[in-house]
Amino acid sequence: MTKSRLPPLKALLAFEAAARRGSFALGAQELAVTPSAVSHHIQQLEDFLGMPLFQRHPGRAALTAAGRTYARELEHAFGVIAEATNLVAPQSQRGYLVVASGPSFAAKWLQPRLPEFLRANPEVRIRLSTLSDHDDLDTTRFDIAIAYGHPNTSKLDVEPLLLERLRPLCSPALAATLALRTPQDLLRATLIHSSNGLTWSEYLRRVCGEEVRPDNELWLDRSVMAIEAAVDGLGVVLESELLAAEELNDGRLIAPFNDAQFSIEVTSYYLVRSRGYQSSSQAAATFEAWLRSAFTAANLTSN
Repeated sequence: MTKSRLPPLKALLAFEAAARRGSFALGAQELAVTPSAVSHHIQQLEDFLGMPLFQRHPGRAALTAAGRTYARELEHAFGVIAEATNLVAPQSQRGYLVVASGPSFAAKWLQPRLPEFLRANPEVRIRLSTLSDHDDLDTTRFDIAIAYGHPNTSKLDVEPLLLERLRPLCSPALAATLALRTPQDLLRATLIHSSNGLTWSEYLRRVCGEEVRPDNELWLDRSVMAIEAAVDGLGVVLESELLAAEELNDGRLIAPFNDAQFSIEVTSYYLVRSRGYQSSSQAAATFEAWLRSAFTAANLTSN
């Protein structure tokens, strides 16, 4: 299939601006060029098309019938380009704050609270994307990222954001069936592993001072999956009270060892600021302030 020859982009931009503004001079002002430059580009476009797009009169220019048709179609074409750009690089559009986060934090904590932020800040438009791992920080374009674990990068502005409190959690039915009263009772349980800031082995060493061999083990790569597995009674998960707050509040999960000595706090979440998007600094500052106040309201320890 032969590729169609396209007119020069600068000529198209000059024509679109002059047609929309109704004047070579106003179009030139919008494009920050001289009216003679706009006139030259439009003449170039007319030569390419082989027909006039404007009827030129002293002091003014009016679109021809072909010019009106071409202007209408170009308006649609530029709209399609703008939508495509907005789809793949929303931060390039003014007024958007692009927030990146790990999938579990985004799904379990951030997304349910975004309506509150948007009601309080209707002038800010949010684009939420997810990070699979820290390598995504180098390839994903964002204004603010909430990273799980400290990113090993010197290219970005990183600071501790939140302490995460982790403890064993399970369904009430499983706790009763296995008679879970102390961490040593976990040898009768299936331990559910997820990717978080503390492994079961480290937790058991710190809390029990010894190794506890469970009845079985299940590995899942997302906290949101691990929490759901625990709700379904598949085992005991070592998870964050932050991510499991909804399940704890409605009783689908409980902490079988509810004493504070059986929970461990680790700094798991870090705020990452992109240095490339200063245009959104005010929106970013507003979002950061809201984020910290939301942590405080939820009785979470913000760094």
